[in-house]
Amino acid sequence: MFKFLESLIHGTRDHKAITPPTRLLSFYWHFISQTPRIYVALLVSSLSVALVDISLPIFFGKLVALMTAPNTAAALAAQTSVLWIMLLVVLVVRPLIQFIDTAIINNALIPGATVLVRWQSHWHVVRQSWAFFQKDFSGRIANRVMQTAESLRTSVIMAIRSVLYFFSWGLLTLGLIAGFDWRLSVPTLIWLLAYLVFLRIFVPRLRDLAKLSSDANSMVMARVVDSYSNILTVKLFARTSDEDAYVREVMDEHQVAIAQHMRMASYVEFTLRTLNAMLIVSTAVIGLNIWRHGLISTSQLVTALPLVWQITNMASSIASTVASVFENIGAVQGGIETIAVPHGLVDDKAAKPLKVSQGEIRFEQVSFSYDAGKPVLNNIDLIVRPGERVGLVGRSGAGKSTLVNLLLRFSDIEHGRILIDGQDIRYVSQESLRTQVGLVTQDTSLLHRSITENIGYGQPHATQAEIEAAARKAQAHEFIMNLCDWNGREGYQAHVGERGVKLSGGQRQRVAIARVILKDAPILLLDEATSALDSEVEASIQEQLIDLMEGKTVIAIAHRLSTIARLDTLIVVDQGRIIEQGTHSELLRKNGLYAALWQHQSGGFLADELPKEVILPLVAMETK
Repeated sequence: MFKFLESLIHGTRDHKAITPPTRLLSFYWHFISQTPRIYVALLVSSLSVALVDISLPIFFGKLVALMTAPNTAAALAAQTSVLWIMLLVVLVVRPLIQFIDTAIINNALIPGATVLVRWQSHWHVVRQSWAFFQKDFSGRIANRVMQTAESLRTSVIMAIRSVLYFFSWGLLTLGLIAGFDWRLSVPTLIWLLAYLVFLRIFVPRLRDLAKLSSDANSMVMARVVDSYSNILTVKLFARTSDEDAYVREVMDEHQVAIAQHMRMASYVEFTLRTLNAMLIVSTAVIGLNIWRHGLISTSQLVTALPLVWQITNMASSIASTVASVFENIGAVQGGIETIAVPHGLVDDKAAKPLKVSQGEIRFEQVSFSYDAGKPVLNNIDLIVRPGERVGLVGRSGAGKSTLVNLLLRFSDIEHGRILIDGQDIRYVSQESLRTQVGLVTQDTSLLHRSITENIGYGQPHATQAEIEAAARKAQAHEFIMNLCDWNGREGYQAHVGERGVKLSGGQRQRVAIARVILKDAPILLLDEATSALDSEVEASIQEQLIDLMEGKTVIAIAHRLSTIARLDTLIVVDQGRIIEQGTHSELLRKNGLYAALWQHQSGGFLADELPKEVILPLVAMETK
């Protein structure tokens, strides 16, 4: 039975690639409708539990009738079958139904539904554009993906198992005691109507406060993760106290949000207890009065009072349950803001795989801005011939890395087009585009996995021998063989820690270069690829990169001009425009911006800022 229930929901199964709805009920139905049978089964089991439970006070009433009968022996003989049924219900039927109800939740919904929501949420979020992740804390995104699944599952189970159970009991009780005497049902009817009004008034307030509490909790998680992820910077600058203040601010806000939520919950509890007391007293008074006049029997009164008492007991827990349901709904609403965001960059419906035969790259009248009215690139025209090695030169913020990011289609351009072998990259699949491009950046981030997995990321089907060969070319093999992680794994099986924290900057860079060497893509992008290496290792790797560039179209960015001076063509970018291009010697002879940058280098590095009296005349001269 357990295996059957566990097999009903396969959380990581293939699913339709659609954006989850942004409306709350539609978002719930989007996931529930994928496995409706299990929720119907829970609905049936919960109703069955309610029916069985409500039969117990009826049986107790019959026992009282037997005990108060004038001829107990005769009455007992006449009701023998009823007593056996009562015994069967108490000893067999009720435990069995409750077991099935619990098994559906524990063995199907908790493992299966939770994973299904998490998997599909992750599947959608991980395919968001790079810009999506730049706008939010990674910790908050992860927290919402994880928490939304649990909150959705919990709120649905509570709504079916507790709320539905309660209203089923209430309606059955109302019908049963109305059959005894309609006047006996009046307090219960009034109470149920008052309870609905009570929910209508307080539930929206609880929902809104729960949403605020959930958002505050996500922000706490985001800031805590941000501090932990950058713990080296915190320690290096001795800013632990400042981080305390950074986290304390949102924790205080979270405490206020929780306090407001719980204050409302206390109001709810007090109001409900008052309603419950009024129901019990009024039912007892009316019941005793009509019993005294002989309009109902003792057994009927004994049956009615426990039923009403049970309603009030459940109502108290239901108030807490409703608060919890809406607390979870608040978490789901917060999750929708992250999970149900449509993809910012999507493949064209007719997108085809990119086919690179030669590797020619063209930027035609390309303009782009991150913020409206603040252009980063202005009408860029650039042709990189097949097999040509091009270096991009310019000060920080000139637009060099933006050109590389646009070529990878991390963002869509606003004007113009980018072509690879005559194919507009907007009309090829993003996956095929990035498969054909190898990139090494100055900010190398490794996966919290083994060296083998990190290098092999460039070519999933590579053999261990191919991985080690790439590491040797990147001058990484020697230090890799000396690695040993915290679990005693050595060499290529050693894990590198989160973002590669167990390695030095130069070691991370060499692993990243090995990964690109293994990928062997026809287009190679180098964004400060050797910036973290010492001079001796850099000189050695430069030779390996020269070999790697052979037969590839290359675009390289470097502040250290000596590292790209030997490339075929140098492109000088400033203020989002190409203002010079040529070989190193040609640009020096032109005595323009490149020559000024070359002269102002210090120790081989490009100064971040040149004096305005030097730069502005040069820019003006080049753009006349």
